[in-house]
Amino acid sequence: MRGTELRPTQTGIVFFPAFDWAISPTHPEREERLLYTRDQLFEEGVMDLPQIREYQPRLVELKDIARVHFCVPSIEAQITEAHRISAGGALVIADAVMNKEVRNGFALVRPPGHHSMRVSHGNRGFCNINNEPIMIEYLRKKYGLKKIAIVDTDVHHGDGTQDIFWHDPDILFISFHQDGRTLYPGSGFTNEIGGPLALGTTLNVPLPPGTTDAGIHYVLDNLVIPVLEKFEPELVVNSAGQDNHYTDPLANMRFSARGYATLNEKLAPDIAVLEGGYSVETALPYVNMGIIMAMAGIDYSNLYEPDYQASKFKESPERMQRLEQIVKELTTVFDNRDALVAAARQKYEKFYSRHRSIFYDTDYIHEDQQETLRMCPDCPGYWTIDSQAVHQMGDNSRVYCISVPLRGCPDCQRDATELYEKMTANPDRRFDFIYLQDRVDDVYRQYDCRLKRERVF
Repeated sequence: MRGTELRPTQTGIVFFPAFDWAISPTHPEREERLLYTRDQLFEEGVMDLPQIREYQPRLVELKDIARVHFCVPSIEAQITEAHRISAGGALVIADAVMNKEVRNGFALVRPPGHHSMRVSHGNRGFCNINNEPIMIEYLRKKYGLKKIAIVDTDVHHGDGTQDIFWHDPDILFISFHQDGRTLYPGSGFTNEIGGPLALGTTLNVPLPPGTTDAGIHYVLDNLVIPVLEKFEPELVVNSAGQDNHYTDPLANMRFSARGYATLNEKLAPDIAVLEGGYSVETALPYVNMGIIMAMAGIDYSNLYEPDYQASKFKESPERMQRLEQIVKELTTVFDNRDALVAAARQKYEKFYSRHRSIFYDTDYIHEDQQETLRMCPDCPGYWTIDSQAVHQMGDNSRVYCISVPLRGCPDCQRDATELYEKMTANPDRRFDFIYLQDRVDDVYRQYDCRLKRERVF
């Protein structure tokens, strides 16, 4: 955590390779992503060092998932036991850090999660539920944390995490990733800066393909770290994707293992949670080891991939010029976030709405969303989502979701609850399920419109 108080010196580690979960036997997202890393860490003796403390994962509670996601038709239908253990591993590290058992921690777990959004109809980008937001909402509820920053270093835009905290001014989300015009999921541009009452607390850095250590460290030094210092979070979380590596088969970037280690040393996250990274043998063991060494304060100056050549990691003038422009633009956005919110309040009087189409590439689902936010003068406002999903096999579904934020005011909480009770008293047959997330009272309700039955977490 941030602060100058006396802190422990160890780094906590959780490993969970998920032997029994795979999209397919040869899919890039497979258990070997962590098995090679674990082998190398033990072979190099890293796990025997006094700076390292290993923990065992646990199952996340269904309520912890309901606090973040609207899972359709149910949480159990969207996840396996492996998903519960992966998210639970992040919670184990979170507890260890908060209880000051360790200085910081790294959850090396799979399945990943940062493409999973508030509404989850299936798997998109290899993700069903989102580990970091589940951990963050758990931390806020259990320990009373208010301001948390997430820095997503995956090569793919963390669109799910962005969506979950889009309307939350207390969560700073920064993502740097390969330009969405050249890579899945096709989003994460500089004009995506948050909902109208949280403008400037979402910052996206679309990196040109081929960006090297030098370019990414420029963004870190001149944008990410200065913004973190101004935001003053109580906790910094690294959504630690490692597919910016120069050997990764799913992207086109030129980051090295030492580059990742240096990034982590500068960023100094309290908690890191593994996301992507699919160069199983030639990158992941080196990158993961570099991150762990940096977090634990172990010298990583001799860490190199076998084919590493320093001359190949110099940034081009054209890319650097583009990065300078982005840094300038986003610094201005962040510094003017209060004025941006004030202008949005004038533009939208009582409610703000937006329409979105979302594609689930893994399960081939097309989702249509209509979202509405109450422009509350006293809190971040409650919001609703009318979501309709068309599945490849024709098993379609439509749900209505209502969410009250953690800092929701009494008026928003009352209005949202009354809306839920009105809709469930005489349910519209167009909807399969109606949901209410009441984060103020930490109560989560799901009404089955066909069976006329409610489930409460």
